[in-house]
Amino acid sequence: MTTNRLKIFNGKIITPRGIIPEGTILIEGNKIISVGQSNTDFPHATVINAQGDYISPGFIDIHVHGGGGYDFMDCTEEAFLKIAETHAQYGTTSMLPTTLTGSKEQILEVLKVYETVNEKNSRGSQFLGMHLEGPYLAMNQKGAQDPKYIRDPDPEEYKEIISRSGSVVKRWSAAPELKGAIEFGRYLKAKEILPAIAHTDAIYEEAELAFKNGYTLATHFYSAMSGITRKNAFRYAGVIEAGYLIDEMDVEIIADGIHLPAPLLKLVYKIKGSAHTALITDAIRAAAMPPGEYILGNSKEGMKIISEDGVAKLPDRSSFAGSIATADRLIRTVINLANLPLTEAVKMMSSTPARILGLSASKGELIAGKDADIIIFDDNIHVRMTICNGKIVKGEEHASY
Repeated sequence: MTTNRLKIFNGKIITPRGIIPEGTILIEGNKIISVGQSNTDFPHATVINAQGDYISPGFIDIHVHGGGGYDFMDCTEEAFLKIAETHAQYGTTSMLPTTLTGSKEQILEVLKVYETVNEKNSRGSQFLGMHLEGPYLAMNQKGAQDPKYIRDPDPEEYKEIISRSGSVVKRWSAAPELKGAIEFGRYLKAKEILPAIAHTDAIYEEAELAFKNGYTLATHFYSAMSGITRKNAFRYAGVIEAGYLIDEMDVEIIADGIHLPAPLLKLVYKIKGSAHTALITDAIRAAAMPPGEYILGNSKEGMKIISEDGVAKLPDRSSFAGSIATADRLIRTVINLANLPLTEAVKMMSSTPARILGLSASKGELIAGKDADIIIFDDNIHVRMTICNGKIVKGEEHASY
């Protein structure tokens, strides 16, 4: 339901400076106009009693492929809208829809659908632009990406894709050791698109060069990514070591407790901290769905995968195939497995991804003047209400009109 004025009170507000007990937030239109401890009178507002639960900035998922039985590679408006609605139920208030490897024609078709559907998305997570994952990836680190589409960066191709998609593309993940990948990164940076290191066999020196040329984010850190290797008895550090050693490099992690077990979650947090670590779902169509067989990518041409044991796998179980996590699960996992404080966990899925995308001025924190992207959840991170850009998209029954 669309409302012009909202008042949320009697909740523990998670702010950059700590938690405000028995706090109140006032919203007008799509903006927060007040955050404080007093139960301020706000005439003609819809009133929401948080009942002592947490009031949190909405989760920002900068890497998500699908959910609720749909994949963005389906290239339909229905898929885009249903994925946005699905993840809003679990606290994601904004997202970067993400592609898989594909032909130029497939990529252009996904971008075309985004342009037509973006303004129609009124009941789900807000779209922040597109994230292209591939097709410029290392074959040896393909993971569940379809190998028939993997190729080196082609200037004629990527320039056409970017020119025909306007400002839709916000991020592009690639392997920086490929022929032409450094020039590709410089081109993206010049177009204000974020280059990210992904599905890569790069050694440290190649990753360092990539960072200097715009590749400031490591895509699903540890997954499909080089670590220490040996060549003719000599050891070479990889992208994982670069992610740790380059202080300003950001990393994103699939914090489902399966892609990265507890010791690695703790290590990432210990070295990179919440300021340089974003939590992502990397969710596929099987997210928020029962276990079983699904298709990764386009429903007609994609690859078969299995959803079981809380994760997605290739049929031969040789590799994970994205994840089936939702945002609430990520927060629970890093709190329970890695022993992170709630405020740090929330930061890794709100203000940190907002900063990575250059959106700190408008998103990621509960501060007056920022977008009203707000969720209410209990001690177990079960989401009771989701408000996207000032609109209640989950939990209307908790509001008094």
